[in-house]
Amino acid sequence: MTSGDPEPRNGFNATLINLDIQKAQKIFKTMKYTTLVIILTLLSTACANMDRHMHPASATSTRGLADTVGFAHLDWQMDSVMHRIKRTFPSELLTAGVQPETAWRVAICPHDDYTYTSWHYPSLLKNLKAKTIIIFGVAHKARQFNIADRIVFDTFTHWQGPYKKIKVSAFREEIMAALPNNLFLVSDSLQRIEHSVEGMLPFVQYFNRDVEIISILVPFMSADRMTQIAAPLASSIHRMMVRNRLGWGKDVSLLITTDAVHYGDLEWGGKNMAPFGADSSGYAMAVVKEHNIIDSCLVGGLTGDRIRKFVTTTVRPDDYREYQWTWCGRYSVPLGLMVALNLQQETQGKPLNGKLIGYSTSIDHHPLKVDDLRMGKTAIANLRHWVGYASLGYE
Repeated sequence: MTSGDPEPRNGFNATLINLDIQKAQKIFKTMKYTTLVIILTLLSTACANMDRHMHPASATSTRGLADTVGFAHLDWQMDSVMHRIKRTFPSELLTAGVQPETAWRVAICPHDDYTYTSWHYPSLLKNLKAKTIIIFGVAHKARQFNIADRIVFDTFTHWQGPYKKIKVSAFREEIMAALPNNLFLVSDSLQRIEHSVEGMLPFVQYFNRDVEIISILVPFMSADRMTQIAAPLASSIHRMMVRNRLGWGKDVSLLITTDAVHYGDLEWGGKNMAPFGADSSGYAMAVVKEHNIIDSCLVGGLTGDRIRKFVTTTVRPDDYREYQWTWCGRYSVPLGLMVALNLQQETQGKPLNGKLIGYSTSIDHHPLKVDDLRMGKTAIANLRHWVGYASLGYE
């Protein structure tokens, strides 16, 4: 070896050292990759566990309150309202000639402020005995959402009640699964701001603490479209009842919500809704027309012709989105009754016969006192602005 090439100490060979370094670098890179995979796997697992913790399969979603003024929302409010109704109105009005054991298969109920509607709720709803109530609600805000021609469900697991949360029946998913997709949609947004369904729930829960509900909102639709929806909806309800061995009226009932005419020329969004005039004479003629609609379309034997007559009386023939007569539930009532008629045929049950529990208006009696219960009125009531209320039961 020349003097320029010193001998390696301890017998190390430089070439072998270089090879070992390259090998070590490869091993290190492999280790880094493996470690990264392990870390990412652990992070992914942790995130998945966190997501399950934050959104478990059994997570609840409660539909809150849209109206805490016109309706009771606390247990002591409901107890006080019921006490005052019983104390204020005669027992014959509250019993309405209906036997205690009567169980409605179908009921039609108002949804206005308790101070105005008061006795209608218990007079009708005390005979709603089923655990599962399928509610056909008005969709007051459907125009804002551009929703029409399809019924509207929600995804909530519970609705707020005065005594405890009201469970949404698991049968909702069974019913939806059996329906063609073009007949319905799901909108928590529309359901969340709609007051018509929630107005009845405190009274329903007062009489049955364990009631479960399914809310179906009914927006603008023609009579033909109602027919297209009613038959498959009734079939899906019937199949659900058969699978679960449920009886109509005993285990499942239909509840339709509606206020009757909205009348007057004041504080109706700039509209004049007083075709007979906004005075005592106009009021009297409007009430007569109301009773004619109820007697010819809703009281007595339920038929398809009578349901369609209700539609042609309340909905303009040239534009089904507009009123012919300003009856609030001009879509919820006929669709709900069409479903009931189809369900009667599916179950081969006895014919449905409508009994009028009562009719009143927001100005034909003294309002129930509620202002000391942290409740009140959401609208005025006088000859220039009043609302009609009809409650009916079908055994």
